[in-house]
Amino acid sequence: MMTTLLVVGKTEQSFVEQGVALFAERLKHYTNFAVEIIPDISQVHTLPLDVLKEKEGELILKKFHPTDIVVLLDEHGKHYTSRQFAQQIEKYRSSGAKRIVFVIGGAFGFSDAVYGRATASVALSQMTFSHQLVRVIFLEQLYRGFTILRNEQYHHD
Repeated sequence: MMTTLLVVGKTEQSFVEQGVALFAERLKHYTNFAVEIIPDISQVHTLPLDVLKEKEGELILKKFHPTDIVVLLDEHGKHYTSRQFAQQIEKYRSSGAKRIVFVIGGAFGFSDAVYGRATASVALSQMTFSHQLVRVIFLEQLYRGFTILRNEQYHHD
């Protein structure tokens, strides 16, 4: 199964880029893994919020295949412990789907159309994190999930 992290916008923060690169490299030992970046919308600061989310949503939706499992990283998503998330990863992997796409949207969330296409949504915390920083936090949890599934020594209860 292919595992993809789809994100909106590049980051200019080197520590985020380094963290993403670190966990992307680690994840390649467990799954075919890729990060895809959707470019930022131009004139983002002049657009009404609903228009911005619709434009980002159109770009996000174009990246999906009909059979993809699509999981949104969303503050209103389901909360998991690390072990529960690992079990959910295993369910996705055994579903027969060829690709699972985890999506981190822009700073203002997702359009209704993207929510409508999603298979599931996951919340990392009740706290709010920048959509840039979430990339590293989520990839660490994804990596942790794979190590849990292999009974490796990374995770401690």
